Parts: sequence; C-alpha cells; structure tokens
Amino acid sequence: MKKFFISFILTFLIFGNVFAKQNIITQLQEGGKLIFIRHALAPGGGDPNNFNIHNCLTQRNLNPDGVTQAKKIGNFFKNNDIPIDQVLSSEWCRCKDTAKNAFGDFKTFNALNSFFSSRFAKNRDKQLKDLKLFIKNWKNEKNIVFVTHYVVILETLDTTASSGEIIVADKNFKVIGTIEID
Repeated sequence: MKKFFISFILTFLIFGNVFAKQNIITQLQEGGKLIFIRHALAPGGGDPNNFNIHNCLTQRNLNPDGVTQAKKIGNFFKNNDIPIDQVLSSEWCRCKDTAKNAFGDFKTFNALNSFFSSRFAKNRDKQLKDLKLFIKNWKNEKNIVFVTHYVVILETLDTTASSGEIIVADKNFKVIGTIEID
C-alpha cells in the first residue's frame, strides 16, 4: 500500500507539472503577457568593484553553460510558437548576451538594469516607475520579453527567479506561472 501511495503521489506531481507547464505555454501562445527572464547562468554574485557598463570585461558574464541555457530559452519560445512583440534587455552584458543568444534581436532598456549594488540603488525607484509606465502604455497582442536581474523581478512581481528562469505575468503584474530552463 505504501509503494502504491508513493507511486500515486509521484505520478500526480509529474503530470501536475506537465499540465501546469502546458497551461503556461497555452497562455503564452494567446499573447498579451509580460515575460520576465532572469539572465542565464553567470557565476558569482553582484558585480566586480571595477564594473563598467560599457566594458563587458569588467562585468560578471555568462559562462559556457549560460550561453547554452540562453539558446535553450530561445528554442523554448520558437518550438512552442510563442509570439513575441519585442525583447528588451538590461544594459548589463550578461542580460544582453542572454537576449542575443535566445532571441537575436533586442533593445536595451535602462529600467531593467540591476540596482542590487549600493552604487546603483539610487536608481531603483525611477527605474521601477519607468518600467511600470512603459508596461501600462504597451499595447500589443503579442508577448513582451524583459531580460533582467533578480532584484528587478523581485521588486516588480514580488517573486524570485533562478538564472534563466521565465516568469510569466499579466499586465497587472499577476504571476501566471514560471518555467525553468536548465
């Protein structure tokens, strides 16, 4: 009986996850969603003291696994025929590289920049205001992608994200679901 119960629970969890993922994909295929993606794998935390937004050599960047993960993110959208209006990225190189490897075309948007470091914390309120105003004025039947940082996702959607994780929300910032790409 105990083995049956464990098998039942495992089956329920597996099929529950498959159903939840398919539900998110269906909603993405319908369009009109906000898609927040935390940049792909970039080992470490924060940024080096000599960080320069115009010099990737001074930043924490994607490692080879991060590049592969970013490509898998792009394949997820392509293989599931998910319509994209535009892709916007933080100006940090790890976000731009994620956007480039996943989607090809993208634009930078400074409202998506990290404010984790005390050096950039002063920008937090203005960035969040600019991002929310942009979304309020965004009118499109396709989805919009934001490649950004942990802190921006946390402050905007009140949820955490792993590297390369996709968080789907409606225009009211209500999280519909998440998909992890490893």
